[in-house]
Amino acid sequence: MFVLASVFGQVPLALVLAIVLHKNNTFQKFLRSAVFIPMVLSTVVIGMIWQYIYHPQIGILNFLLDSLGLSSWKLGWLSNPDIAIYSLMPPLIWSFVGLYLIIFASALQNISSEIHDAAKIDGAEGARKLFSITIPMIWSTIQVAIILCISGSLKSFDLVYIMTRGGPAHATELLATYMYNSTFTSYRYGFGSAVSTSIVLISLLLIGTSQYFMNKRAQK
Repeated sequence: MFVLASVFGQVPLALVLAIVLHKNNTFQKFLRSAVFIPMVLSTVVIGMIWQYIYHPQIGILNFLLDSLGLSSWKLGWLSNPDIAIYSLMPPLIWSFVGLYLIIFASALQNISSEIHDAAKIDGAEGARKLFSITIPMIWSTIQVAIILCISGSLKSFDLVYIMTRGGPAHATELLATYMYNSTFTSYRYGFGSAVSTSIVLISLLLIGTSQYFMNKRAQK
């Protein structure tokens, strides 16, 4: 679920932001910097910020729901096993989307202006230009971003450990937190090593599968 949240959350959002904020005026530079700020924050700080956002009594999320007359929607976002894993996805996406924004922004700047001029002469605008020219030109960059997303999400540990420690009732237990708890809480060092090896193997399998399908898409 974390891999899906990363690949289908971080990459599309970062790509959209990179396209929207492609111009180099002062306002768009400011917005790019604002989106990138979470990348320079400690994961501990990010986890604590979102803990306060989700806090059932003093959290801003439940406060906003109260203000909008949606008190029935108030929940224990990190204490409810049914929704805890979904509550971790927004901070995961928010904390890393700035990295992929910078990667995509750099790729977009490397597209020659002559290509854009030729597309304009041929009448390619809007969505046609995006899907026929822009995305194919940066497809290799998108592939790299997806590799980083998959490998990064499979070894996610610090954010989850700070916010939930894998709870409640193991609802947010990831491979990395499971490995840590098995190794340093239960002192099952051999089993923890086996889990870490499985993380590598699963990561290679997912990366290989994604690259296979993306290469087939690029060849069409």
